[in-house]
Amino acid sequence: MVATLTGLGLSSAAGLNAYIPLLIVGLMARFTDLLPLGASWQWLEHPVTLVILGVLLVVEFAADKVPAVDSVNDMIQTVVRPTSGGITFGAGASTVGLAEITGAASGSASSDGVSWGPVVAGVVIALLFHVVKALARPVVNTMTVGCAAPMVSFLEDVASFVTSLVAVLLPIIILVVFPLMVLGGVWAVRRGRRLRRQRRERRGGGADGTMAEEGTVGTHDPGGRVA
Repeated sequence: MVATLTGLGLSSAAGLNAYIPLLIVGLMARFTDLLPLGASWQWLEHPVTLVILGVLLVVEFAADKVPAVDSVNDMIQTVVRPTSGGITFGAGASTVGLAEITGAASGSASSDGVSWGPVVAGVVIALLFHVVKALARPVVNTMTVGCAAPMVSFLEDVASFVTSLVAVLLPIIILVVFPLMVLGGVWAVRRGRRLRRQRRERRGGGADGTMAEEGTVGTHDPGGRVA
């Protein structure tokens, strides 16, 4: 149960920011005893890995704050975030007996000790959160002419950071955090659809009004008589 909640929280956070949960897992595994990684995942705490993740985090942090650039970044992250989700779920699950999730007799563990059940689950979870984020961001940019993009992106980074910490330190709280994140994603998608529908209706109403006005003018001849 603990491993499942840890992996669930980390992969959810990866759907918002790919590198924050990876860095937290690597740093905690290297400098504390809170997250002892399985042999297959110890590369996450290697200094070279941590430096690379730090650089990538800075790049994404900057790119995700700029309107239009953030949409391009989301396209690139369509592969990166699910991959991060799979890695973090698998790494988090490796800190507790893997049989807790998939069962030793399930045959899901490969010869190198990686259990692919948690990895696949993490990929799916992170992908779902990434899709919600990618769909909601253009709507926010349009509504605010791009002004809210930096703040929204910053709040997403904070949510990813807090969720990652909670998943490692107090995984039981993920039972509350995860449903809230899901509800927030559903609200964002529904809100985006409603706003797009309203914009289409306004454009359609404006076009109809223009056509009606042109039709009214066309019924009068130059002499002022109604045709």
